[in-house]
Amino acid sequence: MGKQHLDLQNTPEISGISVQTVRFPSNGNELKGTLFVPAGQVDALPAVIVTGAWTTVKEQMAGTYARELASRGFVALAFDFTGWGESSGTPRYVENPEVKTADIHAASRFLAELDLVDASRISGLGVCASSGYMASAVADSDLLAKVALVAPWLHTPEMAEGIYGGAETVASLIAASEAPGAAETVLLAASATDQKSVMFQAPYYTEEDRGLISEYDNRFSIASWKPWLTYDAQTSADRLTKPILLVGSPSIALPAGAAAYEDRTRAPLEKLWLGEDVTQFDFYDRKDVVRTASDAVADFLNT
Repeated sequence: MGKQHLDLQNTPEISGISVQTVRFPSNGNELKGTLFVPAGQVDALPAVIVTGAWTTVKEQMAGTYARELASRGFVALAFDFTGWGESSGTPRYVENPEVKTADIHAASRFLAELDLVDASRISGLGVCASSGYMASAVADSDLLAKVALVAPWLHTPEMAEGIYGGAETVASLIAASEAPGAAETVLLAASATDQKSVMFQAPYYTEEDRGLISEYDNRFSIASWKPWLTYDAQTSADRLTKPILLVGSPSIALPAGAAAYEDRTRAPLEKLWLGEDVTQFDFYDRKDVVRTASDAVADFLNT
């Protein structure tokens, strides 16, 4: 079967980048994404799949980094995971690492079929929570060549207990996620006023000029708690043999997770650590930080 051809002639162009809406299948669902392509592209180019923090959609940090990498010569894909944003799939708004990792594999197959992509040079960039999903996908993929993680959140179940209030609280959250109707019980993901929201008064997510955009679902099914709290993002370190780049700072949300992954993996590893004044949320949209991180990722993927 020949490669798939996308017609970019009539697609909108932003600052030298052609932008196209794309769709591809994943486990019977249709995922919707945005493909960023350097304008004037002729030869097949290296490509990168970009995924964002938990509960987010393609128009947030995933799209931000995809656009930056396209401006640096990559075909870059940001997409909505199953059950999120404009993608199909039920239940909705469930943060399920296994499902999201499978979606990354589906995205890699989609890119490999495009004639504008050099299928031998497809890599992954995971931001925050999706770092674990991306690292796992790259470790187990025949299509993904390298992995870059920005402001990585790489927790274990033991770390999650400490973060989410202790063993008793975590057990109650997991029990609630297994109760009948849990998938239909949906909370606000983030709010500046609702203390029941999952991310109460969190920067970025609660700010309309930052992450609180119209495209953001801002929903969280309590069925998320079991797959999220029992997830071990560290285990892929044992399987990863491909080059990895870690970009972060001492002030990211879970520096202990990044340090543990660095110590555990035997994969070729590069690291860029910025100053203490750079927070987790700065990596999402602070212009100078995003540019610095994107430069590092582009140099890593091009080496």
